[in-house]
Amino acid sequence: MTGTFRAIRASKGEKAPQIEFANLTEADLMDGDVTVAVEYSTVNYKDGLALTGAAPIIRHWPLIPGIDFSGKVEKSDNPNFKPGDRVVLNGWGVGEGHNGGYAQKARVKGDWLVKLPDAISNEQAMAIGTAGYTSMLSVLALEKNGVKPGSDVLVTGAAGGVGSVAIAILAKLGYRVIASTGRMSEADYLKGLGADEVIDRNELSNPAKPLGKERWAGAVDAVGSHTLANVLSMTKYGGAVAACGLAQGMDLPASVAPFILRGITLAGIDSVMAPKEKREEAYRRLATDLDMKKLEAMSFRAKLDDVPKLGQDILAGKVRGRAIVDVNA
Repeated sequence: MTGTFRAIRASKGEKAPQIEFANLTEADLMDGDVTVAVEYSTVNYKDGLALTGAAPIIRHWPLIPGIDFSGKVEKSDNPNFKPGDRVVLNGWGVGEGHNGGYAQKARVKGDWLVKLPDAISNEQAMAIGTAGYTSMLSVLALEKNGVKPGSDVLVTGAAGGVGSVAIAILAKLGYRVIASTGRMSEADYLKGLGADEVIDRNELSNPAKPLGKERWAGAVDAVGSHTLANVLSMTKYGGAVAACGLAQGMDLPASVAPFILRGITLAGIDSVMAPKEKREEAYRRLATDLDMKKLEAMSFRAKLDDVPKLGQDILAGKVRGRAIVDVNA
C-alpha cells in the first residue's frame, strides 16, 4: 500500500453527513505516533449513528468514520510497537473526533492500541470488535460482582453484536443464558450460540414495576430505558446488571427499590475510554473464553462499499451478529 489509500469520508451536511469514497494520502491522516496498515473494520450500533447522523457522534469534519480496526503496524515512533505487530483499536474517540477504521491506513496514538493475542487473528478481532469487547467487559463486571457460573443470566438485544458475543461467552463459562430479542425468528440462531431460553423483548419493553418476580442473577443489557428498568426489577437478591447500551433510549425510568430492597448492583460498562489494563484483560479472556467456531457462526463478510448500507441496517435492527469489513476488498 503506497501513495494513496481508499477510505470512507464523512463531511458535514445540512441534515445528515455526506458520505463519500475517497482516495487519500498520509497527509490526510491525523497526529499519532503509530501508523497502521488497516486490514479489517466492522459496523457497530455507534457506527450506524455516525454514518446516518441519527445522533451527533462525529465531532470533527471531514472525518473517516469507524470506531474499530485491526491490522499491522507499518511505522512506529512508539517504543511499545514495531513494524509487523498485529494490533486492534476500539474506541478512544476514533471515528468520532479522530480519523477511524473505514480506511486502508490509520495513524493513532500507540497508547490506544492493544497487541492481539496469538489465538485471535486480525479478522477475528473485527468479528469481535467494540461489541464483543464490550460483551467481555460486561461479563468481567458480573464476575467481579459475584454472579457465578451455573446461575441464570439475561442478555438483552440478544441477536445484535453485543448480545451474540455475550451469549457465546456466558455459555462457554457455564452460565444458563436467557436471551431477550425482538426477533423471535432468530431463536434457533440464539440457541446455537448457547442460549438456554429465548424470550420476546416485549416482556421487558413496557414501563416497569418497582419490583418484579425474581428471574435472573445477572444481566448484560444493551438496550437501556424501560428494558433496563424491567431487568433491574426482576434481578434476584444480591445480583448484578451490566449496562452497556442504549438502543431503546438513554433514560432509566426505574425505582430505587431493587437497589435498597434486593441489594442489586448496576455496573456501568465504558468501552470507549477504558484503561489499557482493562482492554488487555478483556482480550486475554476473549482468547480463552470465546468459542471461535461460534464467533464464525455469528459473523458475515462485507466490503468497504457495503458500510453505508450496513449503517442504516444496524439502526433498523436488520443486522444479525457481527460484520467483518475487509477494507482492502
